[in-house]
Amino acid sequence: MVYGLEMPYLQQLEKAPEVELGASIHLAKELEVHDIVSVSVKTREDAWAVKLLNLLSMITVLQQGGRVRELPVFGVIEGIFLVGVIDELHYSPKGELELCELKTRSQPSVPGVAQKRSHHLQVSVYKLLFDSMVKGQLKQESLPQYLCLKTETALGSQVLEHARKLGLNVSSFGDLLELAFLNLRFSDIPAIDSLKIEYCYQANNSPLGEDIVHFDEQQVTRELHFYSMYWIGEREAQGVDIEDAWKCRYCDFADVCEWRMRRAGNTIWKQRTKRAK
Repeated sequence: MVYGLEMPYLQQLEKAPEVELGASIHLAKELEVHDIVSVSVKTREDAWAVKLLNLLSMITVLQQGGRVRELPVFGVIEGIFLVGVIDELHYSPKGELELCELKTRSQPSVPGVAQKRSHHLQVSVYKLLFDSMVKGQLKQESLPQYLCLKTETALGSQVLEHARKLGLNVSSFGDLLELAFLNLRFSDIPAIDSLKIEYCYQANNSPLGEDIVHFDEQQVTRELHFYSMYWIGEREAQGVDIEDAWKCRYCDFADVCEWRMRRAGNTIWKQRTKRAK
């Protein structure tokens, strides 16, 4: 099953300038670790093949004790297929595998509690996905099953060329999928030991602070269950707490939000009641 929005007339807004600037900072960080090669894709299987090729090359680097950036992670949580990209993975001086997430800020200050909470959940989900991949818990058939990908699809010419440069002999998406999962299963890469979020100011790339995230699997599982109930249609959307209402100013759906309209209506009614008294 594919979950989506029921209001197709809502158009995606253009990316804000601060989003574009943040992306350029992330790109510069990525180029510090490895080059970026452009690969033309013709099918959805090609697009996912490129992700798997990136993953395979990064597995090798991690096995050698190196540092990787923009590592793709994916998996099934609460019956929903999730996809993400880890900013950075490296080994600490103690030999522990550390996830580091970079957050750029348009203002020279760290975010508030609500934003930090979402950032903490994000890196915790990344840990769940990555750990499942390296522990062999993610099933190979999950990708074709959830993403409707055809394993027999022949890979495009540029994808095949890139695979050959990596020393891989594959011809179809299924070949590459099997190879990627075999490498994950026998990689001996450990689970992620620690989670860190770094904040920097976009204007001059200066550091603003960092958070060390405590990973509580039970708490993360409860939160994910709550959020997934919305996406599978088992609960209504729930508005933010009043202290987080500022988020409505940046929401693409504010003009059609029933919760926001009800809140506005309640405020007007309360004001009229006070005047009547």
